[in-house]
Amino acid sequence: MKSLQGLRLAAGAFALWFGPAFAAPTAEFVPLFPDDGPPKGWVVTHWSDLRKPPPAGAVWRVAGGVLHGSEPRGTWLVSERDYGDFVLEFEFKLGERGNSGCALRVPMAGDPAFEGLELQMADLRYNPKATDSELTGGIYRAIAPTKQIYRPTEWNSYQITLQGPRLKVVLNGETIQDVNLDEHTATVKRHDNSLAPPVKDRPRRGRIGFQELSRGGAHALIRHARIKILD
Repeated sequence: MKSLQGLRLAAGAFALWFGPAFAAPTAEFVPLFPDDGPPKGWVVTHWSDLRKPPPAGAVWRVAGGVLHGSEPRGTWLVSERDYGDFVLEFEFKLGERGNSGCALRVPMAGDPAFEGLELQMADLRYNPKATDSELTGGIYRAIAPTKQIYRPTEWNSYQITLQGPRLKVVLNGETIQDVNLDEHTATVKRHDNSLAPPVKDRPRRGRIGFQELSRGGAHALIRHARIKILD
């Protein structure tokens, strides 16, 4: 049997020969918007279809570590990178008629709310007729949160974990979603009343992003956004 010292020497030689690609990965949180100015590694698109260009002059910007939604409204800010399994954390604040969303595993085509997953961030005053799945904490028109604990016009915190078919969402320290996506088999109606794929059939890998549909002049604000890759 080789000595412990011999095993260590062999392991060291293996690492030198094959390089860092064989090093064990360490999952750590990475900030999404570390620099002020236009976000690097992100693209701005139209809110209704990621294939469409945004309204003329639409700009998202980071100032003092806070991401500001676009002016004019009606856009998504979408990552250039695809993500599969991850933990995403951020804080957000909306105005009295605020409407935003967080895109999860979405393709770069169509409406993220129906082609991927959109976790809602919306004040009831934007749409007083909204159902629970269309308000903060809901997977848009598909999965309602277990409770409504959104704090209007204050900073709120999200922790979103996606791992395979499992989705867990913690809002302001309380779990509001803990579901198996494979169990959600119902079809969902798009805005034009056509049928979108059920949640169980939506992608398990894709882009992440943030939406700006607020009215009343106040932008969606995002801060302390960071992600930890699990796959």
